[in-house]
Amino acid sequence: MSNPPAVAAQAPARTAAIWAALDPLITAGAPLRVLDLGGGSGMFAVPLAQLGHQLTVVDPSADALATLHRRAAAAGAGEQVRGIQGDGDRMLTALPAGGLFDLVLCHFVLEVVDDPASTLAQIAGVLRPGGQLSIASANRAGAVLARAVGGHPVEARALLADRDPAPARSGPARRRFSPEELLSLLATAGLEPGEWRGVAVVADLLGASSGADQAALRTLELALAEASPYRDVATGLHVLAVRPAAG
Repeated sequence: MSNPPAVAAQAPARTAAIWAALDPLITAGAPLRVLDLGGGSGMFAVPLAQLGHQLTVVDPSADALATLHRRAAAAGAGEQVRGIQGDGDRMLTALPAGGLFDLVLCHFVLEVVDDPASTLAQIAGVLRPGGQLSIASANRAGAVLARAVGGHPVEARALLADRDPAPARSGPARRRFSPEELLSLLATAGLEPGEWRGVAVVADLLGASSGADQAALRTLELALAEASPYRDVATGLHVLAVRPAAG
């Protein structure tokens, strides 16, 4: 990817790969009906609304949705954004009946829902035929590397074996996925996944005080996102998947 796409060129380095994948869809000209599950305060929703797309954001946090509406209004895109409070696996049940979406964003949500397969099946049900899902999830290999580099080898070994690295915690463990697991979940939901890419291949390994040039880091992230072995140890995985057209 020699030249950063328009939106990715301005995005934070750690999410540049996601924006680069979305760029052909969101700059094609026609406004899209977009559903952002767990979209919180609008990291993706507000820039998309500024491009003229219609956003529905479902999130369990009332505070995050209030921030979303403030940010959208400040960006001059308040009328393009609707926030709906919905909880966990039941986020999709909060949607009004009827109507399908051109694009669904589900970024770092599968880690915390009760049943990822059920969530993806529900998403497939609200996508129009030919519509696309942008899915991002935590990458198990990246989590292993991060724990090891952070000085926690025991936790890294637990993650390597797909075990909870902190079993004494009070809350449920967050899931991590391998690329093969994520692609299999998408296929089981009746979606056709494209090529997977790495998200935050190196950005999360650098401290805030590293002094790295952000434009150069963004360009590096885009170069590494689709190249193994670098993408294999990224913090996250990203895939665009299509709901097959009817017939």
